[in-house]
Amino acid sequence: MSGTDKMKFSTRAIHAGQDPEPTSGAVNVPVFFTSTYVHEELDQYKAKGYWYGRSNNPTRTALETCLASLENGKHGLCFASGMAATSATMNLLQSGDHVVCEEDVYGGTYRLFEKVLTRYGLTFTYVDGSKPENIEKAIKPNTKMLWFETPTNPLLRLVDLKALVDIAKKHSTKERKLLTVIDNTFASPYLQNPLDYGIDVVVHSTTKFIGGHSDVVGGAVITNDEQVYEQVKFHQNAIGGTPGPMDCYLTMRGLKTLAIRMQAHEKNAAEIAKFLESHPAVERVLYPGLKSHPQHELAKKQMRGFGGMVTFVVKGGLDNAKKVMGATKLFVLAESLGGVESLMTHPAVMTHGAVPREEREARGFVDGLVRLSVGIEDLDDLMEDLKNALATVKELTPAK
Repeated sequence: MSGTDKMKFSTRAIHAGQDPEPTSGAVNVPVFFTSTYVHEELDQYKAKGYWYGRSNNPTRTALETCLASLENGKHGLCFASGMAATSATMNLLQSGDHVVCEEDVYGGTYRLFEKVLTRYGLTFTYVDGSKPENIEKAIKPNTKMLWFETPTNPLLRLVDLKALVDIAKKHSTKERKLLTVIDNTFASPYLQNPLDYGIDVVVHSTTKFIGGHSDVVGGAVITNDEQVYEQVKFHQNAIGGTPGPMDCYLTMRGLKTLAIRMQAHEKNAAEIAKFLESHPAVERVLYPGLKSHPQHELAKKQMRGFGGMVTFVVKGGLDNAKKVMGATKLFVLAESLGGVESLMTHPAVMTHGAVPREEREARGFVDGLVRLSVGIEDLDDLMEDLKNALATVKELTPAK
């Protein structure tokens, strides 16, 4: 449906970039299974906008248009994974450039930065981005990018988006624009739109809340900056980490219910966070919706909700954490997050295993730390599952 720009989020999620197919009138965007396209004339071979499957595909175009709309952006680009989106974004830089990055960053991002990109002359400084002064202190003459997650994975820290943009503007010159990048995977575009604050680039693992059903892997980059768009689009085509049409279709199908799913995720997560905070076997709970979260007020200011991710620390360290993780029935032990089903992850061993132990512990990834991706199952069933699992830590659980 054309002209969706001024419509509400839920409407855009269903209609932006998704006009009925003109030949048949099909309501759903078709899955265009084709690797190439017919050209009527040699000098007009790009006239219809499509020429080769890696370069573009109508199903992918629909998804890119919809994602851009939901992030209030002008341009969207889709990739075969969140890491492919991250890699393409990092091609905005060149050898000798420096990046200031959130220290509590996804382990796969850390692995890419430290194990791959440092070999090509990029350097990285990791800081606690919850304190803007830490970001500013880390900036060097060759700093070209500020890369942050908010909320972060797995400690659910926030970065002040307005402060980040102000810092970037302060340290930009005519010769050097300091780019700001936000990985918005944990919040999803339903709860937060960093571009509205002046952020240059938003990155997503669309595998997570956007896809929402644990059945497709993908990534996205959204921007309002024409130059950034052209550069990332060039690398999207040149490097080739693009999604297939079926992946785009599945992701787009997930997008249609993003709003109602995020409402259900958040409702369940908020109650579970409160329950965990009161449990004697739990040392600490991290959730932006709790008043005990050190950045609760910032979360209320720059987010429209607090999301479906909850992190907590089990008393007694790894042994007790293993007991809890081994006793759940609904919260299954698995990588990833953001699906309709509830998942449980041990960051130190799983998602952040690429981060050296001493660095993990210094950043707060203790062995008792457990990350929950709270699904949309019935809340009573989820609560009962956690109660039973925490009861395995008998010396810390009150008698029934």
